[in-house]
Amino acid sequence: MTDAKILLARLDRIPVWTYPYSILLITGIGFLFSFFDIVTIGFAIPVVTKQFNVSTTTAVWTITTGLIGYIIGSILDSRISDLFGRRLALLLSVSFFSVGSLLCALSPNIFILMLARFITGMGIGAEIPNAMTYIGELSPPRLRGYYSCIAGMMAFIGFALVPFVAMVLVPNFEWGWRWLFLIGGLGGTIIFFMRRGMPHSIHWLIAEGRLPEAEQFLIQAEQRAVQKTGQALKDYVLATETITTDKKLITLLKSPYVYRVILFALLWFFYYVGNYGWLTLSTELFDLKGLHLSNSIFVVAISSLGFILGGILAVFLSDKVERKWATISVAFLWSLDLLIIGWLPLNSIWLMLCGFIASTTVAFLVTLMYTYTAEHFPTSGRASGVSLTDGFGHLGGAFCGQIILGAFALFKTSGFGFQAAFTAMALSGFITMFLLFFGKKLNGKVLT
Repeated sequence: MTDAKILLARLDRIPVWTYPYSILLITGIGFLFSFFDIVTIGFAIPVVTKQFNVSTTTAVWTITTGLIGYIIGSILDSRISDLFGRRLALLLSVSFFSVGSLLCALSPNIFILMLARFITGMGIGAEIPNAMTYIGELSPPRLRGYYSCIAGMMAFIGFALVPFVAMVLVPNFEWGWRWLFLIGGLGGTIIFFMRRGMPHSIHWLIAEGRLPEAEQFLIQAEQRAVQKTGQALKDYVLATETITTDKKLITLLKSPYVYRVILFALLWFFYYVGNYGWLTLSTELFDLKGLHLSNSIFVVAISSLGFILGGILAVFLSDKVERKWATISVAFLWSLDLLIIGWLPLNSIWLMLCGFIASTTVAFLVTLMYTYTAEHFPTSGRASGVSLTDGFGHLGGAFCGQIILGAFALFKTSGFGFQAAFTAMALSGFITMFLLFFGKKLNGKVLT
Protein backbone atom coordinates (compact mmCIF):
# COMPACT_ATOMS: atom_id res chain seq x y z
CA MET A 1 0.00 0.00 0.00
CA THR A 2 1.30 3.43 -0.91
CA ASP A 3 2.21 5.58 2.07
CA ALA A 4 1.02 9.20 2.22
CA LYS A 5 4.46 10.43 3.31
CA ILE A 6 6.09 8.79 0.30
CA LEU A 7 3.61 10.40 -2.07
CA LEU A 8 4.19 13.81 -0.50
CA ALA A 9 7.96 13.37 -0.72
CA ARG A 10 7.69 12.38 -4.39
CA LEU A 11 5.40 15.33 -5.07
CA ASP A 12 7.58 17.90 -3.36
CA ARG A 13 10.76 16.87 -5.21
CA ILE A 14 9.17 17.95 -8.53
CA PRO A 15 11.03 21.20 -9.39
CA VAL A 16 8.73 22.69 -12.05
CA TRP A 17 5.10 23.60 -12.74
CA THR A 18 3.60 20.47 -14.33
CA TYR A 19 0.07 21.64 -15.17
CA PRO A 20 -1.21 23.50 -18.24
CA TYR A 21 -0.62 27.21 -17.74
CA SER A 22 -4.29 27.69 -18.56
CA ILE A 23 -5.04 26.47 -15.01
CA LEU A 24 -2.99 29.35 -13.62
CA LEU A 25 -4.66 31.75 -16.07
CA ILE A 26 -8.22 30.63 -15.28
CA THR A 27 -7.62 30.83 -11.53
CA GLY A 28 -5.92 34.20 -11.87
CA ILE A 29 -8.60 35.78 -14.05
CA GLY A 30 -11.29 34.70 -11.58
CA PHE A 31 -9.15 36.37 -8.95
CA LEU A 32 -8.98 39.46 -11.19
CA PHE A 33 -12.76 39.84 -11.42
CA SER A 34 -13.23 39.24 -7.69
CA PHE A 35 -10.76 42.04 -6.93
CA PHE A 36 -12.45 44.19 -9.59
CA ASP A 37 -15.66 43.85 -7.56
CA ILE A 38 -13.99 44.69 -4.24
CA VAL A 39 -13.25 48.30 -5.14
CA THR A 40 -16.20 49.15 -7.40
CA ILE A 41 -18.29 50.11 -4.38
CA GLY A 42 -15.76 52.79 -3.43
CA PHE A 43 -16.33 54.57 -6.74
CA ALA A 44 -20.09 54.02 -6.59
CA ILE A 45 -20.66 55.50 -3.10
CA PRO A 46 -20.35 59.22 -4.02
CA VAL A 47 -23.00 58.75 -6.75
CA VAL A 48 -25.19 56.29 -4.82
CA THR A 49 -25.60 58.81 -1.99
CA LYS A 50 -27.14 61.28 -4.46
CA GLN A 51 -29.22 58.87 -6.56
CA PHE A 52 -30.66 57.00 -3.56
CA ASN A 53 -30.83 60.19 -1.46
CA VAL A 54 -28.92 58.75 1.51
CA SER A 55 -26.04 60.00 3.64
CA THR A 56 -22.45 58.87 3.22
CA THR A 57 -22.73 57.16 6.62
CA THR A 58 -25.65 55.07 5.33
CA ALA A 59 -23.99 54.31 1.98
CA VAL A 60 -20.82 53.09 3.74
CA TRP A 61 -22.90 50.21 5.15
CA THR A 62 -22.75 48.66 1.67
CA ILE A 63 -19.05 48.11 2.41
CA THR A 64 -19.90 46.62 5.80
CA THR A 65 -22.57 44.21 4.50
CA GLY A 66 -20.25 43.13 1.69
CA LEU A 67 -17.46 42.30 4.10
CA ILE A 68 -19.79 40.50 6.52
CA GLY A 69 -20.81 38.39 3.53
CA TYR A 70 -17.10 37.95 2.81
CA ILE A 71 -16.52 36.47 6.27
CA ILE A 72 -19.46 34.05 6.04
CA GLY A 73 -18.69 32.98 2.47
CA SER A 74 -15.02 32.54 3.25
CA ILE A 75 -15.62 30.17 6.17
CA LEU A 76 -18.45 28.15 4.55
CA ASP A 77 -16.79 27.66 1.17
CA SER A 78 -13.40 26.87 2.68
CA ARG A 79 -14.99 24.08 4.71
CA ILE A 80 -16.39 22.79 1.41
CA SER A 81 -12.90 23.12 -0.05
CA ASP A 82 -11.25 21.05 2.69
CA LEU A 83 -14.03 18.45 2.74
CA PHE A 84 -14.98 18.12 -0.94
CA GLY A 85 -12.12 19.65 -2.90
CA ARG A 86 -10.69 22.95 -4.15
CA ARG A 87 -12.38 22.69 -7.56
CA LEU A 88 -15.96 22.68 -6.21
CA ALA A 89 -15.13 25.55 -3.85
CA LEU A 90 -13.77 27.66 -6.72
CA LEU A 91 -16.91 27.05 -8.79
CA LEU A 92 -19.13 28.14 -5.90
CA SER A 93 -17.08 31.26 -5.17
CA VAL A 94 -17.23 32.59 -8.72
CA SER A 95 -20.97 31.83 -8.86
CA PHE A 96 -21.73 33.93 -5.79
CA PHE A 97 -19.71 37.00 -6.71
CA SER A 98 -21.06 36.93 -10.29
CA VAL A 99 -24.71 36.76 -9.19
CA GLY A 100 -24.12 39.36 -6.48
CA SER A 101 -22.48 41.78 -8.89
CA LEU A 102 -25.32 41.48 -11.39
CA LEU A 103 -27.80 42.20 -8.59
CA CYS A 104 -25.76 45.27 -7.59
CA ALA A 105 -26.09 46.59 -11.13
CA LEU A 106 -29.90 46.24 -10.94
CA SER A 107 -30.41 47.51 -7.36
CA PRO A 108 -33.39 49.91 -7.12
CA ASN A 109 -32.52 51.22 -3.64
CA ILE A 110 -29.84 51.22 -0.96
CA PHE A 111 -31.28 48.23 0.91
CA ILE A 112 -31.23 45.94 -2.15
CA LEU A 113 -27.71 47.18 -2.87
CA MET A 114 -26.66 46.18 0.66
CA LEU A 115 -28.14 42.71 0.14
CA ALA A 116 -26.46 42.38 -3.25
CA ARG A 117 -23.14 43.41 -1.74
CA PHE A 118 -23.61 40.74 0.94
CA ILE A 119 -23.99 38.06 -1.77
CA THR A 120 -21.03 39.47 -3.71
CA GLY A 121 -18.97 39.47 -0.54
CA MET A 122 -19.74 35.80 0.07
CA GLY A 123 -18.27 34.97 -3.33
CA ILE A 124 -15.19 37.17 -2.99
CA GLY A 125 -14.54 35.84 0.51
CA ALA A 126 -14.72 32.30 -0.83
CA GLU A 127 -12.57 33.05 -3.88
CA ILE A 128 -9.50 34.56 -2.26
CA PRO A 129 -8.43 31.87 0.28
CA ASN A 130 -9.38 29.01 -2.03
CA ALA A 131 -7.58 30.40 -5.07
CA MET A 132 -4.37 30.98 -3.09
CA THR A 133 -4.63 27.57 -1.40
CA TYR A 134 -5.18 25.84 -4.75
CA ILE A 135 -2.27 27.50 -6.57
CA GLY A 136 0.01 27.01 -3.56
CA GLU A 137 -0.71 23.26 -3.52
CA LEU A 138 -0.19 22.90 -7.27
CA SER A 139 3.19 24.69 -7.11
CA PRO A 140 6.59 23.10 -6.33
CA PRO A 141 7.91 24.23 -2.89
CA ARG A 142 10.76 26.39 -4.14
CA LEU A 143 8.43 28.22 -6.57
CA ARG A 144 5.29 28.38 -4.42
CA GLY A 145 5.63 32.10 -3.88
CA TYR A 146 6.32 32.71 -7.57
CA TYR A 147 3.17 31.04 -8.91
CA SER A 148 0.96 32.22 -6.05
CA CYS A 149 2.10 35.75 -6.75
CA ILE A 150 1.33 35.40 -10.47
CA ALA A 151 -2.27 34.70 -9.50
CA GLY A 152 -2.10 37.59 -7.04
CA MET A 153 -0.66 39.91 -9.69
CA MET A 154 -3.63 39.18 -11.95
CA ALA A 155 -5.94 40.01 -9.05
CA PHE A 156 -4.32 43.40 -8.66
CA ILE A 157 -4.68 44.09 -12.36
CA GLY A 158 -8.37 44.06 -11.46
CA PHE A 159 -7.69 46.72 -8.83
CA ALA A 160 -5.76 48.76 -11.39
CA LEU A 161 -8.48 48.53 -14.06
CA VAL A 162 -11.43 49.71 -11.97
CA PRO A 163 -10.40 53.37 -11.51
CA PHE A 164 -9.83 53.85 -15.26
CA VAL A 165 -13.17 52.28 -16.13
CA ALA A 166 -14.80 54.31 -13.33
CA MET A 167 -13.18 57.52 -14.61
CA VAL A 168 -15.00 57.07 -17.92
CA LEU A 169 -18.33 55.78 -16.62
CA VAL A 170 -19.11 57.21 -13.16
CA PRO A 171 -18.87 61.01 -13.66
CA ASN A 172 -20.33 60.98 -17.19
CA PHE A 173 -23.25 58.53 -17.11
CA GLU A 174 -26.11 58.17 -14.66
CA TRP A 175 -25.86 54.39 -14.95
CA GLY A 176 -22.04 54.46 -14.93
CA TRP A 177 -21.65 52.94 -11.46
CA ARG A 178 -24.07 50.14 -12.41
CA TRP A 179 -21.93 49.24 -15.43
CA LEU A 180 -18.95 48.75 -13.12
CA PHE A 181 -20.82 45.96 -11.32
CA LEU A 182 -22.14 44.55 -14.58
CA ILE A 183 -18.62 44.13 -15.96
CA GLY A 184 -17.50 42.21 -12.87
CA GLY A 185 -20.58 39.99 -12.92
CA LEU A 186 -20.30 39.08 -16.60
CA GLY A 187 -16.56 38.41 -16.27
CA GLY A 188 -17.16 36.05 -13.35
CA THR A 189 -19.86 34.20 -15.28
CA ILE A 190 -17.44 33.47 -18.12
CA ILE A 191 -14.82 32.18 -15.67
CA PHE A 192 -17.36 29.81 -14.09
CA PHE A 193 -17.65 27.84 -17.33
CA MET A 194 -13.88 27.86 -17.84
CA ARG A 195 -13.25 26.32 -14.40
CA ARG A 196 -15.30 23.15 -14.82
CA GLY A 197 -12.36 21.03 -16.03
CA MET A 198 -9.80 22.07 -13.41
CA PRO A 199 -7.87 19.17 -11.79
CA HIS A 200 -7.95 18.21 -8.12
CA SER A 201 -5.01 19.23 -5.94
CA ILE A 202 -2.77 16.16 -5.34
CA HIS A 203 -2.07 17.51 -1.85
CA TRP A 204 -5.81 17.49 -1.13
CA LEU A 205 -6.25 13.94 -2.52
CA ILE A 206 -3.48 12.71 -0.22
CA ALA A 207 -4.99 14.46 2.80
CA GLU A 208 -8.36 12.95 1.85
CA GLY A 209 -6.84 9.46 1.89
CA ARG A 210 -7.52 8.89 -1.82
CA LEU A 211 -3.97 7.58 -2.29
CA PRO A 212 -4.39 5.45 -5.46
CA GLU A 213 -6.02 8.40 -7.25
CA ALA A 214 -3.35 10.76 -5.91
CA GLU A 215 -0.59 8.44 -7.15
CA GLN A 216 -2.16 8.25 -10.59
CA PHE A 217 -2.08 12.05 -10.94
CA LEU A 218 1.37 12.14 -9.35
CA ILE A 219 2.84 9.72 -11.90
CA GLN A 220 1.53 11.94 -14.69
CA ALA A 221 3.06 14.99 -13.01
CA GLU A 222 6.41 13.21 -12.63
CA GLN A 223 6.39 12.25 -16.30
CA ARG A 224 5.62 15.83 -17.37
CA ALA A 225 8.41 17.13 -15.10
CA VAL A 226 10.96 14.76 -16.70
CA GLN A 227 9.81 15.81 -20.19
CA LYS A 228 9.99 19.49 -19.27
CA THR A 229 13.43 19.43 -17.63
CA GLY A 230 15.00 16.65 -19.70
CA GLN A 231 16.42 15.18 -16.49
CA ALA A 232 15.51 12.37 -14.12
CA LEU A 233 13.95 13.45 -10.84
CA LYS A 234 16.10 13.44 -7.71
CA ASP A 235 15.57 10.82 -5.02
CA TYR A 236 12.83 11.81 -2.63
CA VAL A 237 13.42 12.52 1.06
CA LEU A 238 10.70 11.63 3.55
CA ALA A 239 9.37 14.58 5.53
CA THR A 240 9.92 14.48 9.28
CA GLU A 241 6.78 16.50 10.01
CA THR A 242 3.59 14.72 11.04
CA ILE A 243 0.90 14.69 8.36
CA THR A 244 -2.36 16.01 9.77
CA THR A 245 -5.41 14.30 8.26
CA ASP A 246 -8.06 15.42 10.74
CA LYS A 247 -10.49 17.67 8.83
CA LYS A 248 -12.48 18.81 11.86
CA LEU A 249 -12.48 22.55 12.23
CA ILE A 250 -11.80 22.17 15.96
CA THR A 251 -8.32 20.81 15.07
CA LEU A 252 -7.28 24.33 14.07
CA LEU A 253 -8.32 25.55 17.52
CA LYS A 254 -5.87 23.22 19.27
CA SER A 255 -2.09 23.44 19.70
CA PRO A 256 -0.03 24.22 17.65
CA TYR A 257 -2.46 25.71 15.15
CA VAL A 258 -4.58 27.77 17.54
CA TYR A 259 -1.68 30.17 18.09
CA ARG A 260 -1.33 30.63 14.34
CA VAL A 261 -5.07 31.23 13.99
CA ILE A 262 -4.98 33.93 16.66
CA LEU A 263 -1.85 35.56 15.23
CA PHE A 264 -3.06 35.76 11.64
CA ALA A 265 -6.62 36.70 12.62
CA LEU A 266 -5.28 39.72 14.50
CA LEU A 267 -2.75 40.47 11.79
CA TRP A 268 -5.39 40.54 9.04
CA PHE A 269 -7.86 42.45 11.24
CA PHE A 270 -5.54 45.40 11.81
CA TYR A 271 -4.22 45.36 8.28
CA TYR A 272 -7.68 45.45 6.71
CA VAL A 273 -8.74 48.52 8.69
CA GLY A 274 -6.18 50.57 6.76
CA ASN A 275 -6.24 48.51 3.57
CA TYR A 276 -9.97 48.83 2.99
CA GLY A 277 -9.83 52.41 4.21
CA TRP A 278 -7.45 53.17 1.36
CA LEU A 279 -9.18 51.01 -1.25
CA THR A 280 -12.78 52.06 -0.63
CA LEU A 281 -12.66 55.46 1.08
CA SER A 282 -9.76 57.36 -0.49
CA THR A 283 -11.96 58.81 -3.26
CA GLU A 284 -14.56 59.90 -0.70
CA LEU A 285 -11.89 61.39 1.60
CA PHE A 286 -10.29 63.34 -1.24
CA ASP A 287 -13.78 64.58 -2.18
CA LEU A 288 -14.49 65.65 1.42
CA LYS A 289 -11.13 67.42 1.49
CA GLY A 290 -12.23 69.54 -1.48
CA LEU A 291 -10.83 67.66 -4.47
CA HIS A 292 -13.52 67.42 -7.18
CA LEU A 293 -14.94 63.90 -7.74
CA SER A 294 -13.57 63.57 -11.28
CA ASN A 295 -10.14 64.74 -10.04
CA SER A 296 -10.33 62.33 -7.10
CA ILE A 297 -11.05 59.42 -9.42
CA PHE A 298 -8.22 60.52 -11.74
CA VAL A 299 -5.75 60.64 -8.83
CA VAL A 300 -6.83 57.18 -7.65
CA ALA A 301 -6.71 55.83 -11.23
CA ILE A 302 -3.10 56.91 -11.81
CA SER A 303 -2.16 55.72 -8.32
CA SER A 304 -3.70 52.32 -9.05
CA LEU A 305 -1.02 51.57 -11.65
CA GLY A 306 1.12 50.78 -8.64
CA PHE A 307 -0.95 47.62 -8.14
CA ILE A 308 0.58 46.19 -11.30
CA LEU A 309 4.14 47.08 -10.25
CA GLY A 310 3.57 45.65 -6.77
CA GLY A 311 2.25 42.43 -8.24
CA ILE A 312 5.25 42.11 -10.57
CA LEU A 313 7.70 42.74 -7.72
CA ALA A 314 5.93 40.09 -5.62
CA VAL A 315 6.27 37.53 -8.43
CA PHE A 316 10.03 37.97 -8.76
CA LEU A 317 10.96 38.55 -5.12
CA SER A 318 8.60 36.23 -3.21
CA ASP A 319 10.93 33.21 -3.31
CA LYS A 320 14.18 35.18 -3.32
CA VAL A 321 13.57 37.12 -0.10
CA GLU A 322 12.26 35.46 3.06
CA ARG A 323 8.55 36.28 3.12
CA LYS A 324 8.56 37.13 6.81
CA TRP A 325 11.13 39.92 6.43
CA ALA A 326 9.74 41.11 3.10
CA THR A 327 6.25 41.62 4.53
CA ILE A 328 7.57 43.40 7.62
CA SER A 329 9.60 45.84 5.51
CA VAL A 330 6.77 46.61 3.10
CA ALA A 331 4.22 47.02 5.91
CA PHE A 332 6.46 49.73 7.36
CA LEU A 333 6.79 51.49 4.00
CA TRP A 334 3.02 51.36 3.43
CA SER A 335 2.27 52.85 6.84
CA LEU A 336 4.80 55.63 6.43
CA ASP A 337 3.39 56.49 3.01
CA LEU A 338 -0.16 56.83 4.40
CA LEU A 339 1.12 59.24 7.05
CA ILE A 340 2.75 61.35 4.34
CA ILE A 341 -0.50 61.43 2.30
CA GLY A 342 -2.43 62.57 5.34
CA TRP A 343 -0.12 65.30 6.57
CA LEU A 344 1.42 66.92 3.50
CA PRO A 345 -0.47 69.66 1.60
CA LEU A 346 -3.17 68.38 -0.78
CA ASN A 347 -1.73 68.40 -4.28
CA SER A 348 -2.81 66.20 -7.20
CA ILE A 349 0.73 65.41 -8.40
CA TRP A 350 1.95 64.64 -4.89
CA LEU A 351 -1.13 62.52 -4.18
CA MET A 352 -0.60 60.50 -7.36
CA LEU A 353 3.03 59.78 -6.46
CA CYS A 354 2.25 58.78 -2.87
CA GLY A 355 -0.86 56.92 -4.00
CA PHE A 356 1.24 54.99 -6.53
CA ILE A 357 3.58 53.93 -3.71
CA ALA A 358 0.62 52.97 -1.51
CA SER A 359 -0.90 50.82 -4.27
CA THR A 360 2.46 49.19 -5.01
CA THR A 361 2.96 48.21 -1.38
CA VAL A 362 -0.64 46.95 -1.05
CA ALA A 363 -0.25 44.60 -4.04
CA PHE A 364 3.11 43.31 -2.84
CA LEU A 365 2.02 42.90 0.78
CA VAL A 366 -1.37 41.26 0.25
CA THR A 367 -0.05 38.76 -2.29
CA LEU A 368 2.79 37.65 -0.03
CA MET A 369 0.63 37.61 3.09
CA TYR A 370 -1.91 35.24 1.51
CA THR A 371 0.88 32.86 0.51
CA TYR A 372 2.51 33.24 3.92
CA THR A 373 -0.73 32.62 5.82
CA ALA A 374 -1.54 29.45 3.85
CA GLU A 375 1.91 28.01 4.56
CA HIS A 376 1.23 28.03 8.31
CA PHE A 377 -1.61 25.46 8.10
CA PRO A 378 -1.82 21.72 7.18
CA THR A 379 -3.33 20.57 3.88
CA SER A 380 -6.32 19.00 5.65
CA GLY A 381 -7.30 22.38 7.04
CA ARG A 382 -5.36 24.87 4.91
CA ALA A 383 -8.31 26.54 3.20
CA SER A 384 -10.19 26.67 6.52
CA GLY A 385 -7.15 28.14 8.29
CA VAL A 386 -6.81 30.89 5.70
CA SER A 387 -10.54 31.60 5.71
CA LEU A 388 -10.80 31.70 9.51
CA THR A 389 -7.97 34.19 9.85
CA ASP A 390 -8.71 36.20 6.73
CA GLY A 391 -12.46 36.05 7.48
CA PHE A 392 -12.08 37.34 11.04
CA GLY A 393 -9.60 39.88 9.73
CA HIS A 394 -12.26 41.26 7.42
CA LEU A 395 -14.16 42.50 10.46
CA GLY A 396 -11.51 45.22 10.37
CA GLY A 397 -12.43 45.91 6.76
CA ALA A 398 -16.16 45.62 7.46
CA PHE A 399 -16.01 48.47 9.93
CA CYS A 400 -13.22 50.48 8.31
CA GLY A 401 -15.81 53.06 7.23
CA GLN A 402 -16.99 53.57 10.78
CA ILE A 403 -13.39 53.65 12.12
CA ILE A 404 -11.79 55.82 9.44
CA LEU A 405 -14.73 58.18 8.88
CA GLY A 406 -15.21 58.22 12.67
CA ALA A 407 -11.64 59.51 13.05
CA PHE A 408 -12.39 62.06 10.33
CA ALA A 409 -15.56 63.25 12.12
CA LEU A 410 -13.84 63.38 15.52
CA PHE A 411 -11.22 65.86 14.34
CA LYS A 412 -13.23 67.58 11.61
CA THR A 413 -14.10 70.64 13.69
CA SER A 414 -10.44 71.22 14.50
CA GLY A 415 -9.55 71.06 10.82
CA PHE A 416 -7.60 67.80 11.09
CA GLY A 417 -10.24 65.30 9.97
CA PHE A 418 -8.37 64.30 6.78
CA GLN A 419 -5.11 63.88 8.68
CA ALA A 420 -6.79 61.83 11.42
CA ALA A 421 -8.35 59.46 8.88
CA PHE A 422 -5.02 58.69 7.22
CA THR A 423 -3.21 58.48 10.56
CA ALA A 424 -5.73 55.80 11.63
CA MET A 425 -4.93 53.86 8.44
CA ALA A 426 -1.20 54.19 9.08
CA LEU A 427 -1.50 52.97 12.68
CA SER A 428 -3.21 49.81 11.44
CA GLY A 429 -0.18 49.20 9.22
CA PHE A 430 2.34 49.67 12.03
CA ILE A 431 0.44 47.18 14.21
CA THR A 432 0.45 44.72 11.28
CA MET A 433 4.22 45.11 10.97
CA PHE A 434 4.67 44.34 14.67
CA LEU A 435 2.52 41.18 14.50
CA LEU A 436 4.44 39.85 11.48
CA PHE A 437 7.52 39.44 13.67
CA PHE A 438 5.79 36.44 15.32
CA GLY A 439 5.44 34.50 12.03
CA LYS A 440 7.68 31.60 10.96
CA LYS A 441 10.31 31.44 8.22
CA LEU A 442 8.75 29.18 5.56
CA ASN A 443 10.29 29.94 2.16
CA GLY A 444 10.83 26.66 0.30
CA LYS A 445 9.42 24.46 3.06
CA VAL A 446 7.27 21.49 1.99
CA LEU A 447 3.52 21.49 2.67
CA THR A 448 2.22 18.66 4.89
